[in-house]
Amino acid sequence: MIHRHPIRVYYEDTDLAGIVYYANYLRFLERGRSEMVRDAGISQVEMKAQGLVFAVRRVEADYLKPAHFEDLLTVETRCEALKGASFDMPQRVLRGDEVLLEAVVKVVVLNAAGRATRLPADIRAKLETILANDGE
Repeated sequence: MIHRHPIRVYYEDTDLAGIVYYANYLRFLERGRSEMVRDAGISQVEMKAQGLVFAVRRVEADYLKPAHFEDLLTVETRCEALKGASFDMPQRVLRGDEVLLEAVVKVVVLNAAGRATRLPADIRAKLETILANDGE
């Protein structure tokens, strides 16, 4: 399943040159991942109440083309490589059909002590449903 989330570039997202400041793409990617998780039926509020949180362990990003003030972008997010305590989320930021950024984000589940822990069965099942629907 490819999840799509629209983002409008605001003035606050840009640098002195009028293009999106590179670090702000990380915020865009976070919004895309959060919306995909929410749409999959995973409540991060409920996870937190159980002493669990998602955390980003690694980000690999290729900045291909700049985005500008008032551009309408789309953040595409997928889920893959589901393991015991982690999974990868490949993401792209597009302006129309034009790919501006490609990234892979490794996400881990942490317990209240800040240690990696296995994905709970219910969350794993929801992520596996996303994986099963990949490409739709």
